[in-house]
Formats: sequence, structure tokens, C-alpha cells
Amino acid sequence: MIRKSGGRCFIIFLLFSHEFVMTDRYAVIGNPIAHSKSPLIHAAFARQSGQDMSYEAILAPLDGFAETVGKFRAAGGKGLNVTVPFKVEAWQLASRLTERARLAQAVNTLKFEADDAILGDNTDGAGLVRDIVHNQDHPLQGKRILLMGAGGAARGVLLPLLEQQPAALFVVNRTAAKALELQHPFAAHGHVEAGGYADLAERQFDVVINATSSGLSDQLPPLPPGVFATGALAYEMMYGRDTPFMVFARQQGAARIADGLGMLVEQAAEAFLLWRGVRPQTAPVIGQLRA
Repeated sequence: MIRKSGGRCFIIFLLFSHEFVMTDRYAVIGNPIAHSKSPLIHAAFARQSGQDMSYEAILAPLDGFAETVGKFRAAGGKGLNVTVPFKVEAWQLASRLTERARLAQAVNTLKFEADDAILGDNTDGAGLVRDIVHNQDHPLQGKRILLMGAGGAARGVLLPLLEQQPAALFVVNRTAAKALELQHPFAAHGHVEAGGYADLAERQFDVVINATSSGLSDQLPPLPPGVFATGALAYEMMYGRDTPFMVFARQQGAARIADGLGMLVEQAAEAFLLWRGVRPQTAPVIGQLRA
């Protein structure tokens, strides 16, 4: 409505029952970040669920993570996905942590709460489990699981794997002492065995998960022959390439071989659920990315 008074025009906006609503902003932050598929994934999630949100990729300086997060939040940002090399800094920045993030000592999802708190979560393990159990149709309960690696990737998935109540969960690492360090923090959540590759002699597993970075350098961890049980699943957390681990698993007769693309989409869905309260359908998005 426009009303003239004293030679001047005043524009009065009567909003009645309608409120001015801004599109909610989210992003993935990392360095490097141009390769990230997260904007494609979350855009697809938003379309299918009718969420009014935007999602972008932010390149943060290696020495400016906290400052970059602060600027994004001050500009109205609602949440962030965090990728390398900032997951530990995100864990330190969060004022509240989920149990899985506390144990992982790394955060890949931040949610900015109404009371100014920053909630930190780690959705990697939940994404891995959902991809294996639902997408690969390979139950983990009562199964013998071998987890290769003792770094952040392995630590981030241990609790969700233990929650599936496997018959055995063995963490193996080239440096056995690093694997043994993971036993105590997770003892309250289940029994974790640990050791070096020499300790795997004459043992077989139903699920073998590669959480090492060996595929980046086309290296194969020193897995002994015969480690795959009949009907075993070989799971490579990397995606987009046939790694030496996947080749070895195929040669050793693993019944099923999977890469980490499903895990990527499923962990994103976990973050989307945390932010929006809606679980998106992942199968169409996985199919879209594979195509």
C-alpha cells in the first residue's frame, strides 16, 4: 500500500500471515574443494524433498578454517559439510558433539544451533553401514569384519560397525601399535581386536573394508591369501577407480566388490537428515552419479 503524506510517499508493506523467508544456506568446506560431488548430491536431495535450500562449495585457506566458518555462519549459513584437511579442526570447533563424533575425534558435519551452539557430527560410519546393509544387501550382524587402517577414516566408522553387533571386528594396520590404540576408546561399545597383517594368517572374514589411502598410490596392503571367506564382501572406501585392493579381492574370489560411492551419498543423506529432518532417497542419486 502506498500512502502520500507531506509531499512524500511512504510504502507500507502489510505482511499479514506471510513472512519473508530466505533460502537456507549450506555448503561443503575443504582445501582442495573443486572436485567435490557434495553440491550435486545435496541439490538432488533438495529437489526430491522440496526443501528450500542452497548448497555451495567453499575453499578455505589452510590456516583460516575457523574464520571461514565464522563468516559463513554470520552471513546466515545453517550448516556445513567438512572435508580434508579440516575434520579435526571441525571437531575442535564444535561446542557439542554426537557420540560417534566424539569417538572419531573428527567431524564432517556442522549444524549451527539456535542457541549459538555448534553441533558436530561424523556421518561417515553411518553412511558406510547403510551402503553395505541396504544398498549392497549384506547384513553385518554376526559377521566377521576386517577393517584395514587405523587413521581417521577407520576411526570414524568403528562405532557404527560395532553397533551392528558383528561376531568379530579386527582392525589391522601396517604399524600394529596404531591399531592397538583403538581398542581402549571403543571398549565400552564392543570387542575390538587389533594387530598387524602378520596376525591375519589363517583367518577369514565375511567383510573386508579398506579404510587406508593405499589406493591413491596404487599400492596393495599386505593382505594374506585366503583372507576372504566364502560369500565375502570386499569394500573399498575410495571410488571412481579399480584399486589394487579391488583387483586382489577379485582374484581371491570375493563374492562382491564395492567402492565407496554409495558411502559418499549415504553419509551426505545422514547430514541432510540432521539439518532438515528429512531422509532423502539415495538410490536415484547413486545411479545418477554412476551414470
